[in-house]
Amino acid sequence: MPSSPNATSSSLIILLTGVPGLEAVHAWISIPFCCLYLIALCGNGMILFVIITESSLHEPMYYFLSMLSTTDLGLCISTLITMLGIFWFNAREIGFNACVAQTFFIQLFNVMEFSMLLAMAFDRFVAIYNPLRYATILTDSRIIKVWLVILFRGTIILMPLVLLLKLLYFCRSHVLHHSYCFHPDIIQLSCSNNKVNSVLGLTALIITAGVDSVFILLSYVLIIKTVLSIASPEEWSKAFSICISHIGAVAIFYIPLISLCFVHRFGKQAPPYVHILMANVYLLIPPVMNPIIYSVKTKQIHKAIHKVLLPKGSQI
Repeated sequence: MPSSPNATSSSLIILLTGVPGLEAVHAWISIPFCCLYLIALCGNGMILFVIITESSLHEPMYYFLSMLSTTDLGLCISTLITMLGIFWFNAREIGFNACVAQTFFIQLFNVMEFSMLLAMAFDRFVAIYNPLRYATILTDSRIIKVWLVILFRGTIILMPLVLLLKLLYFCRSHVLHHSYCFHPDIIQLSCSNNKVNSVLGLTALIITAGVDSVFILLSYVLIIKTVLSIASPEEWSKAFSICISHIGAVAIFYIPLISLCFVHRFGKQAPPYVHILMANVYLLIPPVMNPIIYSVKTKQIHKAIHKVLLPKGSQI
């Protein structure tokens, strides 16, 4: 798309990209993506519903799980419209302000995902290290404060990045490489000096994802140390079962992330659609798999969902 020199962001129209090289089969590609979105929305919606309606789930662990599900729903909705719009209607155009807003929410919910996994790791550590004081340490008011801190922290860190995007000038192609607006992509389109944006973006990544990842690892070091101090094998098994769902959630989040980093770093000769599909999968897999993991591995969640889907009187 040709662009006028020194175009300001206020009137800029950006073109998103579907899957380069596979445009002819976008309709077919949309089928698995629609299924993934449907599973993610229904699964996380069901988790939220059973936690809200089932009084036996009004405990710290499930409050944190409801926050994780809310974050996953936000992440799904942030990319849903543009991604399916491209696959179904070839609707590639998006205004700059809408693009910046999408960038902010994608990054915000992504950062909050890291923070929620850290909060849940701390929750599991407290449950194992000091089970008798678990409910008194993680009170409802403290859990609400944790949620507000996570939300406030992400907003404060990411807001400067969004505001700086508004100051950029654009004089080259306005085509992004993804099916959604991605911060590094927008920076690369600009003909302004991008050093400040790049440094702030890297700094934000380090103090959010980097710091949270280190503390998640530290939490599990402390959990393992606590479990190893337990003499009884039965207690080992019980302690491990407390953490299994969270370990699955961490793995589901970090494995696609690490795979995407490897593809970007070592797969430069791979076709462009490999990078795009990996980026889309990275954002979709955690929201899809988290409710499945928790509904299968957590007995209380499994029973609550079963109670909703098969209430008494409807069973044959």
